[in-house]
Amino acid sequence: MFKKYSILTAVLTAFLLAAGCSANQSTTDSEKKVTLTLSAAASAQDALEEIQKNYEKEHQNITIQDNYGSSGALQKQISQGAGADLFFSAAEDKFQKLVDDGDIAKKDSTDLVGNEIVLVVPKNGDSPVTSFSNLADSEKIALGTPESVPAGAYGKESLTKLSLWDKVKDKIVYGKDVRQVLSYVETGNVDAGVVYKTDALISKKVKIIDEAKADTHSPIVYPLGIVKDTKHRKEAKEFYEYLQSDEAMKVFEKYGFTAE
Repeated sequence: MFKKYSILTAVLTAFLLAAGCSANQSTTDSEKKVTLTLSAAASAQDALEEIQKNYEKEHQNITIQDNYGSSGALQKQISQGAGADLFFSAAEDKFQKLVDDGDIAKKDSTDLVGNEIVLVVPKNGDSPVTSFSNLADSEKIALGTPESVPAGAYGKESLTKLSLWDKVKDKIVYGKDVRQVLSYVETGNVDAGVVYKTDALISKKVKIIDEAKADTHSPIVYPLGIVKDTKHRKEAKEFYEYLQSDEAMKVFEKYGFTAE
């Protein structure tokens, strides 16, 4: 009798241990560490870093790895198969190219925020420029390369609409992204620069002297989407939805973005 009891006890103990191991394994699997790569326009860097910090605090198994740059360069990277889970573009045409090519599904995309184009000068300098109207008085003007930098494309549109492009095109120093343009102005290497309002607001070394009216350029919209080839669809979808939340939008608005 004692022997049978011992065998039964051993069997039950083994069963409970196995169940416990299985439960622990399930917990481990559900909390596995995941790194998401977000390819994002350089102009969104400051807002995104704060948003991601908040998100990672609440999702300790998730790490957001950023890949910042011009939207055109990032779009080409994704088209060529570079690893990315989400794409946050500052240009609709660059984003639409990925949708048309099947790299991002339309159902996994949304227009997230908007922005504005402004003219800035060094804060402590003696730039001759006081507004777009006398931009031709400058010797050097910084602008993002229009073919790959959305802020540069919008800026060129505005300058053309204002009948200024032909007067200033030979004075332009091109930047690989909007942050480089901002840097040129901050260091006084140019008299003025055309950047997003969000970039101007985070710098203590420049001042905004004029804003491009909305009717001088195409609507500035930042689309967000999940890359079709993501290996972490569940986690990417959750972060995609968080970026649209009220909590995230408050941060975007704090940095000067407008809700779409």
